Amino acid sequence: MKLRPLADRVVLKKIEAEETTAGGIILTSATKEKPQIAEVMAVGPGGMVDGKEITMYVNVGDKVMCPRYGGAEIKLDGVEYTVVRQSDIMAVVE
Repeated sequence: MKLRPLADRVVLKKIEAEETTAGGIILTSATKEKPQIAEVMAVGPGGMVDGKEITMYVNVGDKVMCPRYGGAEIKLDGVEYTVVRQSDIMAVVE
């Protein structure tokens, strides 16, 4: 199955947090923070949204910074995705 977002929505796949710190300490799953960096998996077409023209600025494959607890979480074929509006994306990581 494949997700095809509508309007100004973007499908993200969170990039897992590191399992060890820079000092070499191994983190348990309880101490790991929810990741803020995600990869863009699909991008909606943009267009007219709520009476405003929306141009999409992110592309498939971009690494982006997103809110920790924003968007709608979806599990599809065993993989977890988050669907957010483009305006919820805080930055593109280069």
